[in-house]
Amino acid sequence: MRLCHNELMSVASEFLDYSAEKLELYLDRIETCVGKVTPEQVWARQSENENAMGNLILHLDGNIRQWIIGGVGGEVDIRDRNAEFDARGGSLPDQLRARLRATIEQAVAIVRNVPPERLTERIHPQGYDASVLEAIYQVVQHLAGHAFQIMLLTKVHTSQDLGFFAHLRQASKTQSGRP
Repeated sequence: MRLCHNELMSVASEFLDYSAEKLELYLDRIETCVGKVTPEQVWARQSENENAMGNLILHLDGNIRQWIIGGVGGEVDIRDRNAEFDARGGSLPDQLRARLRATIEQAVAIVRNVPPERLTERIHPQGYDASVLEAIYQVVQHLAGHAFQIMLLTKVHTSQDLGFFAHLRQASKTQSGRP
């Protein structure tokens, strides 16, 4: 079965909208996590082969700038990937949150304004050959992966439930007949 032009445009629009929503969702979760830890915990490492939350945030900022803002949006790529992992402090939690927020807001604006016909256009972020659709998908899944790492680190540092899925706990109790 082949989709007609309007159906293809609808699928493309749904992909772009969903991708933008996921970027915003994971930004919100990362901001919540960073708000629960101390500046020392943001930069804490158990060993040299691990990344601190601060490194992950710098890394996400660089990745999103390179793949979406540069690759899809056409801005110049100025990423220094090694510096993202070499950092051992220097940025306060609020600075990291503000930096990531600005980057993701810019990326969301780009994603929301991609014409559906551009999704198959070839781009070359970070030296990879990818379609615009692949670049967007890569960034969303990359952000999700590191967001979950940040959530786990927050739980380790705070011993708190982050509450992101508390509504499911309540729904489960209601469905099982328990109040």
